[in-house]
Amino acid sequence: MAESTSAKRSSRLADMWYSIYSNKAALFGLGFIVFLIITALVVYFTQLLGINILPYDPNETNMDKAFIAPCAEHWFGTDQLGRDIFSRVIDGTKISLSVGVAAVAISLSIGTILGSIGGYFGGKLDNLIMRFMDVILSVPSILLAIAFMAAMGRGLDKAVLAIGLVSIPEYARIARSCVVSVKANDYIQAAIVTGDSSARIILRHILPNITSPIVVRATLGISVAVLDTAALGFLGLGVQPPFAEWGDMLARSRSFIFSAPYTLIFPGLAITLTVLAFNLLGDGLRDALDPRSRRR
Repeated sequence: MAESTSAKRSSRLADMWYSIYSNKAALFGLGFIVFLIITALVVYFTQLLGINILPYDPNETNMDKAFIAPCAEHWFGTDQLGRDIFSRVIDGTKISLSVGVAAVAISLSIGTILGSIGGYFGGKLDNLIMRFMDVILSVPSILLAIAFMAAMGRGLDKAVLAIGLVSIPEYARIARSCVVSVKANDYIQAAIVTGDSSARIILRHILPNITSPIVVRATLGISVAVLDTAALGFLGLGVQPPFAEWGDMLARSRSFIFSAPYTLIFPGLAITLTVLAFNLLGDGLRDALDPRSRRR
């Protein structure tokens, strides 16, 4: 039985990989995301060891080299403080990815739990949870994140918490609708009749069968979290100077959009490509996990 289950899982993984591999857009997204992850990890751990593998120190200022256009020495040019933009864009990768992944982990875990509870038990509890989610959804997420930041203060940890909290309703609604659908199956009713506890039924029988849409939404959610991180950084509420963050780089360079446009182009391009990569991979995962949604 165990061997049969393992074989089925291997077959599903093989089918999913083939679907992504045959989807060039999704494959590009996956490749770019892997590149970003490797880059962020290498930069992070080398900095922990006191080693700088970047061409220049991303936080070192040198006014004598301010506003150098892209050249062989400075591939992306330098900003108004003489800092190497290429080094800062690469260094900012670890911040944007870490905030995106951490925020999605918060919203996914809390939202899935609340949605599963509401969908399984139904009644007044379900109505209470979902009406509260509707109230949160009625406010634009970025405005709600700004409100949280205003209440909690500035900083990276506050940004992670704010972005994670405002995204909870999306996962709660997805989890609830999936649980309601799965709950109607015969094997769930059989588990109830045999006396399995509600917690066991949810964890053992329901959650494993609703992971596909949640995984797809989480992948797309990271792209939204990266955008929200950049927006908060642009407003000065996210990562504080001198640390490199793409949104903060855009904010501090917007005054030079005509005199030195490269100071905005490269961090903006980093945000665009990262968001695009996660969206392409999310679409590919949706097609791989749900054959009915595959494009003909």
